[in-house]
Amino acid sequence: MDGANGDNGQRPTRTGRPPATSRAVLERVGFELFARRGFDRTTVEDIAAAAGIGRRTFFRYFASKNDLVWGDFAAELVKLDALLAATDPAAPMMDALRGAVVEFNRFDPSVVPWHRQRMALILRVPTLQADSTVRYASWRTLVTEFAARRTGRAPSDLLPRLIGHTVLAACIAAYEHWLTDEQASLADLLDQGLRQLAAGFEGPAPVLA
Repeated sequence: MDGANGDNGQRPTRTGRPPATSRAVLERVGFELFARRGFDRTTVEDIAAAAGIGRRTFFRYFASKNDLVWGDFAAELVKLDALLAATDPAAPMMDALRGAVVEFNRFDPSVVPWHRQRMALILRVPTLQADSTVRYASWRTLVTEFAARRTGRAPSDLLPRLIGHTVLAACIAAYEHWLTDEQASLADLLDQGLRQLAAGFEGPAPVLA
């Protein structure tokens, strides 16, 4: 018998990583495992064990392994909705939309490596694609509704739908480019992509001095 339950009456001492007590800590643990083992080969049990918690505790923070990759997506949608609502009504619609989307995707430099890993998983792991479709639809709905308000149309009309779909496509294209170039600025790529979208595809988008 080992000395963990000796005669001194003290409780066993846990070794290794201390128990995770937040969504952010669990995300970091999960991302570390995904980087070493791959997303598909990492289980919820693996993440919980590495974090020093039980499987049931994991599910208090996230409904699934996919949810961990996306983080608090509902809160992010609230943030985007607030940014869209706060845009200047006098500004051209696409300028206002571009400003809100670029601001939504600004991150502290310390967070950028983790966000890069998050987006690499979301955009490149096949098992996350179906989940991505559902979540991107929620993101796109906010943009579509914003466009509908600005154009005085119903969200079900073609123009707001078109704006919602194309803005999402421009953002995904910017992210895909960002993942291939570690020196690139995500904000600049999003800004450039949305300017090009607003200008059309017959020539380069205007660049502000």
